[in-house]
Amino acid sequence: MVWVVVPALDEAENLAVLVPRIRTALAAVAVDGQVLVVDDGSTDGTSEVVRAMTQTFGNVHLETLRRNLGKAAALQRGFDRALEGGAEIIVMMDADGQDDPAELARLLEPIRQGRSDLVTGARTVRRDRFVKRHTSRLYNATTRWIAATPGRDFNSGYKAMRAEVAQDVLPMMYGEMHRYLTVLAHHSGYRVSEETVEHHPRMNGDSKYGLARFWRGMSDLVTVRFLLSYEHRPSHLFGGIGMVLFLLGSVVLGYLTAIKLLGEPIGGRPLLIAGVLAVLMGLQFVIFGLLAELVVNARNRSVGQVRSSVHVG
Repeated sequence: MVWVVVPALDEAENLAVLVPRIRTALAAVAVDGQVLVVDDGSTDGTSEVVRAMTQTFGNVHLETLRRNLGKAAALQRGFDRALEGGAEIIVMMDADGQDDPAELARLLEPIRQGRSDLVTGARTVRRDRFVKRHTSRLYNATTRWIAATPGRDFNSGYKAMRAEVAQDVLPMMYGEMHRYLTVLAHHSGYRVSEETVEHHPRMNGDSKYGLARFWRGMSDLVTVRFLLSYEHRPSHLFGGIGMVLFLLGSVVLGYLTAIKLLGEPIGGRPLLIAGVLAVLMGLQFVIFGLLAELVVNARNRSVGQVRSSVHVG
């Protein structure tokens, strides 16, 4: 069963055209397909438009959020509903009409053939504004470098994935983390790939994203990189930084101690303050790393106890 999850914010006019096209595409690939629109706090009658379609079409569904929570929260709700509905493959698609439902078969094929667990629709030719195209290009290049994940279009909102992938990434779906589904899946051991898809101009309305989205995405990229590398060993990062600062400060203080013994005054030297600060900050980083290790250890023990109780039960 394939579920197509469409997060939407004030896209009533577009959804009236897009949802029937998605149904047609699902019928063309001969699958048991369901369409789920998640209304992310729209004020233009999006829910009313989709609700009317749910009464006409049995495979169209609606989830409504009381207020705008963001795309990640809308996708999280949509993934939850799809998994509860028995989805085997989940497809995510934007509601602005730029993603072509006719390309659905291209995304599903690698998954059906067992070649991939998550497939991204790569937009090689973008139909967006100049600024959006170039910030996206910078974002993709930065993500590829920092996250060490193969790909050309991480920011594409057109993806298909096995249900297991969606289940595993659900805990990370907050903030702008929906952009990093490919990265999270890749580092979780799943096979990821891309298929070139057609990208169309927005059908109606205005884009909901500005430059602030780029900076939020970069901030979340740092978070993702940290979690992927140090989630289970935070002391390796904080302890390493702390030891470098502590040793540097100790060398500085040792040097000042030596020249003090030779009779030179050191009380007015800025180097003394720098050395003391380095030692104190180093100790704080080391202690912070140890506290983080305690938290990780407690979490792992708690998870282990839950698994043991479930096994015994």
